[in-house]
Amino acid sequence: MENRKSMLMFVLITVLAMVMSACQPAATTGTEEGAMMEKVGEGEGQVDIIAWAGYIERGETDPAYDWVTEFEAATSCKVNVKVAATSDEMVALMNEGGFDLVTASGDASLRLISGGRVQEINTALIPSWDTVDPRLQSAPWHTVDGKHYGVPYQWGSNVLMYNTETFGDQPPTSWSVVFEETTLPDGQSNKGRVQAFDGPIYIADAALYLKYQNPELGIEDPYALNREQFDAALNLLRQQRELVGRYWHDAFIQMDDFTNEGVVASSSWPFQVNILQAGGAPIASTIPVEGATGWADTTMMHVDAPHPNCAYLWLEHSINPKLQGDLAAWFGSVPAVLAACSGNALLGDAGCATNGEGNFDKIAFWKTPTADCFGTGGECVPYHEWVTNMIAVMGGR
Repeated sequence: MENRKSMLMFVLITVLAMVMSACQPAATTGTEEGAMMEKVGEGEGQVDIIAWAGYIERGETDPAYDWVTEFEAATSCKVNVKVAATSDEMVALMNEGGFDLVTASGDASLRLISGGRVQEINTALIPSWDTVDPRLQSAPWHTVDGKHYGVPYQWGSNVLMYNTETFGDQPPTSWSVVFEETTLPDGQSNKGRVQAFDGPIYIADAALYLKYQNPELGIEDPYALNREQFDAALNLLRQQRELVGRYWHDAFIQMDDFTNEGVVASSSWPFQVNILQAGGAPIASTIPVEGATGWADTTMMHVDAPHPNCAYLWLEHSINPKLQGDLAAWFGSVPAVLAACSGNALLGDAGCATNGEGNFDKIAFWKTPTADCFGTGGECVPYHEWVTNMIAVMGGR
């Protein structure tokens, strides 16, 4: 109970930080403070990065996966990483300041831009920019008015991870195994044996499920919900609340829950799937019939980055094919540089296809809900209501 109170308090503080960030001036260009850089100078000796778990590896977990050591040797920029568990945590940390870069997903990136927390990137200072997948170069989650506020990093889908011993020869084909009470193939109920992501953006997962299962609701975009659609998604999540043993946000705690606590099905990332499988756990994953939400992550630079030269050196390093392929193999994601899909010993030439390269147009990528339905003129439930209502759902209200 105490952990839950602490989690809810953190999210409330995050909401206040997001509201305050909306009052900050927009990111500047030209010669103003926080202007886009015009040249890269000598490194300052370190670079401080907020990242998702597993995104920046130095070989400590597995010696084969290390894209930090060589960078540090070549640039004398020591890489310091602060792991964040949710997009809201990333926004809160960027609001606090003191960091250079963040690997932001689409449900954080536009908030960081509108809040003036990140600066425009001078792509002329990124020699390998033209190697980035054209589908990502000007993606709307990091490009505003033709200005780029980050360098694409990786993308992928939120998968349904499940225990193969529980499901046997009947692998799940629908997200219903985590949303609806049901008897699983091992003859036991799913109640208390499933998990759900604890971020407000998870409401979109419920909406995506309803888009397929209840077409009469008329859901077209799971991030652009009118009041009726939003309430339907909340009701589904309240129903799910009776089934959920834990709302997860820490990838390593989730892996322990699958290994030791009897959890058998949950939304997850390919990262957890890969780690558990490598350890011999009876784990597999799938994208169910309803489809999946997903993430396209961008490395963004703080408007007041304390180590801007090292930051730009890392931005260039982050899209070299070797790093991109190794990271895709490690995380189960798809590289932002498609050249990484061939010739990488760890990923293999079939790795990008296995990780879902062909699913780009099928994924509902994370993005921050807006009241104007992303400029379409409709009336949608804005993100701050997603935050407060998800807190209520997790609290049993």
